[in-house]
Amino acid sequence: MSDRLHPVDVSFLSAETPTTPMHVGGLAILEPNKHGLDVAGLRRRVEQRIALVPRFRQRVRWVLGGLTQPVWVDDTRFDLAYHVRRTGLPTPGSDEQLRALVGRLLSGSLDRSRPLWELYLVEGLHDGRVAVLTKSHPALVDGVGGVDLLHVLLDDSPATADGVTPVWRPAPEPGPAELAIDAAAQLIRRPGQLAGAVKGAGRLLASARPAPNSPLNAEPGKQRRFATTRTDLEQYRRLRTRPNVTVNDVVLATVTGALRHWLLYRGAPVRTDSVLRALVPTSVRGGPPAAFGGGVGANVATSLVDLPIGEPNPTVRLTQIAYAMRAHAEPGRRVGADALVKLSGFAPATLNAMAVRAASGLSRRLFNLVVTNAPGPQRALFVAGARLREIYPFVPLAPGQGLAIGVTSYDGQVYYGLNADWDAMPDIDVLAGLLAESVDELTEAMV
Repeated sequence: MSDRLHPVDVSFLSAETPTTPMHVGGLAILEPNKHGLDVAGLRRRVEQRIALVPRFRQRVRWVLGGLTQPVWVDDTRFDLAYHVRRTGLPTPGSDEQLRALVGRLLSGSLDRSRPLWELYLVEGLHDGRVAVLTKSHPALVDGVGGVDLLHVLLDDSPATADGVTPVWRPAPEPGPAELAIDAAAQLIRRPGQLAGAVKGAGRLLASARPAPNSPLNAEPGKQRRFATTRTDLEQYRRLRTRPNVTVNDVVLATVTGALRHWLLYRGAPVRTDSVLRALVPTSVRGGPPAAFGGGVGANVATSLVDLPIGEPNPTVRLTQIAYAMRAHAEPGRRVGADALVKLSGFAPATLNAMAVRAASGLSRRLFNLVVTNAPGPQRALFVAGARLREIYPFVPLAPGQGLAIGVTSYDGQVYYGLNADWDAMPDIDVLAGLLAESVDELTEAMV
């Protein structure tokens, strides 16, 4: 029998709606070599690489009557041209036009009748660059041990030869009778599996208090805005030299400062004791499953962190966040940035998938936004011979959320990807600009 989906994956597949698509992914900006990069070449590279990850040719098959979890089966009509698509901007396409296109592409849900991923090659950018946008469902990217699509495509050198493409032959799908028999066996062997997850959820919900009211909490519509910011990793490293401060603390302090100034820009009331609560996933070394992740819980811990937006002093904000993160930490279980890169390569979507798993089990009243930070390697990487210049992660919106922020570092830079509801965040570009100003404010305050 094919692999079954984890109950948590089933729960947010079932809860997913046209206004809350749950896919994760990223926007990669590439500089092609002299041979260029077209959709035919990209499809060849994808075809060669997904042979190593069979899940990318599998779809979800639901069991009649919902007797047990659906299963992964080979897609007998798999069509690579459907999944790897070409689009473009009117030359010379601006960064603003690219972000608007990305917002539209990320707004649509993935087709449930096919493997749960899509890739877009975007042509027409100025300076001869191209972009690659990936969309993958968290059920497909199942934790730190899972592999994101972009991760599969990345190389350490511009060499493009991959040898002969392996021949793929899909296994026949199980019939209805076979699925029903296996479902009955599953119910006999593991009748309490889902109940255990529900009990774990109840324990976490009972220990958390509601998040403060905020303009960030809005019922999302069907359309998204996407904004980006790039900052210098060296600034974060200098700030990390303070006692008991990590790069992740600096990222959260940067987000806090930007949110503070954004609310003041909007004319919203900000008192000295004002906070916003962020859901922050953090990788760990191992241990028992978390309440909302099953096996993924062995690789990630999620924290509800109050961001002190009411504190006007950036140095104090950083100190308060570092203290709060230490209070959430479990000694000996955290994984540092270098170790996480070794575990997951360069795949921000894996950590973002964990955040989706965590958020799917929490009440919308418990946090104001999601902030993820997935460190990447500090060396140049390539896709089909094209050098990766920039990478902006994408985190989906949970019900009741108007903003989610994905962060990653790569080759000396820190990249922020802001996903926002179209109606709730018309000024998302203002917030993106304030992120760069916030890290500069922190740096100047430390001098």
